[in-house]
Amino acid sequence: MGRLLDSCDTTVSASYRLFGLVDTTMGAETFDEDADRSKWLLPGPGLVYLQVPAEVGATVIRLESWTTAPALPPGQWAGREEVEVDLPEGELGLQTVDGGLREIPLVLPSPGRYRMRWQWVFNPDAGPFTSPLRGCSDVLATPAGHEAALGGEDQFCLVQIWRTAAA
Repeated sequence: MGRLLDSCDTTVSASYRLFGLVDTTMGAETFDEDADRSKWLLPGPGLVYLQVPAEVGATVIRLESWTTAPALPPGQWAGREEVEVDLPEGELGLQTVDGGLREIPLVLPSPGRYRMRWQWVFNPDAGPFTSPLRGCSDVLATPAGHEAALGGEDQFCLVQIWRTAAA
């Protein structure tokens, strides 16, 4: 099991039903044009965007840097996906279409290829939330148990990151 190296907590407001975790050296890059919009995570060079329901105003995010793959966190989650991405510098920021890039203080061990596990839950008191995925308009599950992490916001997202190969 991996060891937690660093973590940080922040809040982001999605724009155009998206927010991204990006390597700050990537400039104005975006996710791949042919990214599968039927999936929650949209990867691209040095970045990953999460699709967010239109009903979500603010998302609380906990970012964690690990030595190796961590154990799955306890509790029920509305969703989970994993993706691998190359981070050429390993300096991360949160990006939204309207808000631009905001650096975050999460420390990664070095540049390289990383695996990211994204898990999220929606506030059961703020729904209903509808799926933002292409071809899907389902009402999303809002399992209880993460109320403290939500802090009254619409969504809580846990992002766990570990290196799979050095640059």
